[in-house]
Amino acid sequence: MNLKRLTALCAVLSITGAALAPSASAGGEQHRPLAERLREAIVAQDFKDVIDLTPPQTGAARSAGQREKYDPSPAELAAKARTLAVQAGKPLHQTPNMDAAIIELDPAGRPAAVANVLLSPQYPNGVVVPVKHGSLSTDQVRYRWWDDDEWDANGGKGTRDVLAGRENAPIDFSSPYPASVFKLMVAFGVLRLADQGKVDLDADYVYDPDPVREACGGKSTKKVRQLFDEMITKSQNESTCALIKMIHDLNSWDAVNSSFADLGMPTLMVTGTIPGNGGRWIGSNMSGLDTAKLLLLVNGGAGVLWTTDAGKQVTNTELSASSRAFFQQTLAGQGHNEMLSTPNWCGRDYPVQGIPQQVPARWIQADGTVKVGDAVYDRDVRPCNEAAEVTFAHKTGWVDTTGSDAGIVKAFRGKDKRNYVVVVFCNLGTDYVDADRPADPPGVFPVLYTQKYAKLGKAIDTIMKTL
Repeated sequence: MNLKRLTALCAVLSITGAALAPSASAGGEQHRPLAERLREAIVAQDFKDVIDLTPPQTGAARSAGQREKYDPSPAELAAKARTLAVQAGKPLHQTPNMDAAIIELDPAGRPAAVANVLLSPQYPNGVVVPVKHGSLSTDQVRYRWWDDDEWDANGGKGTRDVLAGRENAPIDFSSPYPASVFKLMVAFGVLRLADQGKVDLDADYVYDPDPVREACGGKSTKKVRQLFDEMITKSQNESTCALIKMIHDLNSWDAVNSSFADLGMPTLMVTGTIPGNGGRWIGSNMSGLDTAKLLLLVNGGAGVLWTTDAGKQVTNTELSASSRAFFQQTLAGQGHNEMLSTPNWCGRDYPVQGIPQQVPARWIQADGTVKVGDAVYDRDVRPCNEAAEVTFAHKTGWVDTTGSDAGIVKAFRGKDKRNYVVVVFCNLGTDYVDADRPADPPGVFPVLYTQKYAKLGKAIDTIMKTL
């Protein structure tokens, strides 16, 4: 075979490989077409007109250290929405920080393409993160711990490194606090210990906090399985504290955090929680890319899903088949569909509909409206369920300076085919709204975020349909 024919054949094989797996392309090891389309979708949301309900005050004293953050209850959110009027806010003073990642899955659940894009005041048009082919990882980002004051007063720049040895990385980025998406890490830890025979999901766990912490509640006795379900599907803080304390009781948090690093997800960590009550979650960190890999593992897939930089081949056996099935089932039962997807407000003009997912039947009342714990919605979701195109097994998180959503999207049979993991972390939480956000009726769960998240979710889903 002559050199010209060999070169042409290699070019064809290279193009074919790019469609099948995360592969080398212009600029390095990133799947450029998907990444560039994701970057464009993020920039198109034009976040500059979002209203900050609690804008930074010139000359105001900075707080001492990081503030504790728990996702508020539905009642607390409703009260806050009534208190903070849109008219009192101001447009964003700078570009928000966002970490968005997508992993496209092939029919066998293996990664077919990967994209990771960061947005920040330093990268107002977004920056595509170079991702290594085999490890689905990057060493090109210097991740910093999130700090509200630093974001406001230091141009979005953090000062504390998440990972050592990244001082010379070309991209410098403060990772938004994950809020309740961090509960995915707690869930992984529980199931990892269950697989090791250290936790029985069907056993009672007596939660007896010392000291008692308001966000964590008082003494209770529940099955571990119930605590797990409440933590994921309703984002119940009391259940989360109980499971964190249970892992402390077993002296296993160091092992859980080490497992994230050993599996090639070093930015995932739960640190600084209180052994006596499971509270204080501010020491949690997650990058979009590593969170997507965690969900890739939970979803499962044939063969090697990725190989760590240290050479470890990661397969779905890192969790047992029964643990993965339980994890997937619980994520699929999510009741809070309010960020990248918005079907709980089916048919409203605001917010727009995001990822066209089906609302799980367990939350739908006789009249078609949704009730999740104390969160009451006012729309009949049955028309949207009939028109739904996908399931979205996911976890959301909301605090004042975090909007987050991470999950697995799968199309229904007969709908446009797509199968992917999507993660979005951003610092535009419940203190950031749209100027045209309407007031919610009394007793109805408020719209938590700017609807630009739902628009982004819809845009991402459209991209994944057309790949």
